[in-house]
Amino acid sequence: MTTTAGKPLSAEIKQYLVVTGNYWAFTLTDGALRMLVVLHFHQLGYSPLQIAALFLFYEIFGVITNLIGGYLGARIGLNRTMNIGLALQVVALLMLAVPSAMLTVVWVMAAQALSGIAKDLNKMSAKSSIKLLVPGDQQGQLFKWVALLTGSKNALKGVGFFLGGALLTLIGFTGAVVAMAAALLIIWLASLILLKKDLGKAKAKPKFNALFSKSRAINVLSAARLFLFGARDVWFVIALPVFLSSQLGWDFWWVGGFLAAWVIGYGIVQSIAPMLIKRSQSASPGGSEALLWAIVLTIIPAAIAFGLKAGLPIATILIGGLLIFGVVFAINSSLHSYLIVSYAKEDGVSLDVGFYYMANAAGRLLGTLLSGWVYQAAGLTACLWISSMLIGLAAVVSIALPKHHAA
Repeated sequence: MTTTAGKPLSAEIKQYLVVTGNYWAFTLTDGALRMLVVLHFHQLGYSPLQIAALFLFYEIFGVITNLIGGYLGARIGLNRTMNIGLALQVVALLMLAVPSAMLTVVWVMAAQALSGIAKDLNKMSAKSSIKLLVPGDQQGQLFKWVALLTGSKNALKGVGFFLGGALLTLIGFTGAVVAMAAALLIIWLASLILLKKDLGKAKAKPKFNALFSKSRAINVLSAARLFLFGARDVWFVIALPVFLSSQLGWDFWWVGGFLAAWVIGYGIVQSIAPMLIKRSQSASPGGSEALLWAIVLTIIPAAIAFGLKAGLPIATILIGGLLIFGVVFAINSSLHSYLIVSYAKEDGVSLDVGFYYMANAAGRLLGTLLSGWVYQAAGLTACLWISSMLIGLAAVVSIALPKHHAA
């Protein structure tokens, strides 16, 4: 494997490409599986809230997996936790390949729980690995690599939504999950051979209580991340698609296609966040930028809520506001993803990254539960106000972050 200039790739870049390839393949199946489950059970007559309940264990186990997974990564190596995640996703897909009569709610929730464990093992391993592949004095390069990995993941997740719909149409639900399981099995076998042994394994075996022994910066950033992702999902996960369908009259394919396109665009913005923020190699972003962008984001859901309350054209206000929200949220998310990798200790990096993504998963769980409950009780406008409030809390917490981060 060589560069375009004919020079062989460094060992670090080769490992980065393996990690990224694993993450991309997993993300495609993860996005496709979510759309397959949503579409298939929608066809069976399930309501949006009932479909959302199928993913409850997916989110709950994400909280647990990130905490325990970081500990496992430090003890047994990130190559092993990444490969375990790939293998578990294959099993989860095959669980859904059973005859239709066996696809009970409990069975599907169990498969989704396993998929949630797999996803967070894979993500934690991928994000932690980058810390070990970029020299500590190249923080600008680290920001670019993290942004590229994070952004490409979300763009591919959106592509996965389209893939899930296409596979369901072409080969049916069972054929789709079997095809994805077979493809991912090949990726897993290649990963077993190519991924560096003992990547990220701590020099000293960490004790279990190390899970909660974090630096102040990591604790503060994790709290901000919890509020940030709770703020996104409180209106995006259930309230928005149900509103688009029931109030604007969009059919399911329009709703799914629009949300998929939004996720792809969101991922592209994440990938180019370093260019948008425009910090030099020697002055990498820190808490000051995280605070600034959180303040900007706080205004957007409140402005959308004001527009809806004032009787302005609903579709224009909602879609335009959602696009602006996506751009600013992507910058916030990319900043956070860089900061956690930068703050994390190199020895046993997955302990810190896993703790942070536990907070991320807890925020998604909080947002998902609030989205269904608040929308059903008070409507989309109330969800938007709560979103603005949660982002405001993320901004307040971000005040305590280190203002600058020097290499």
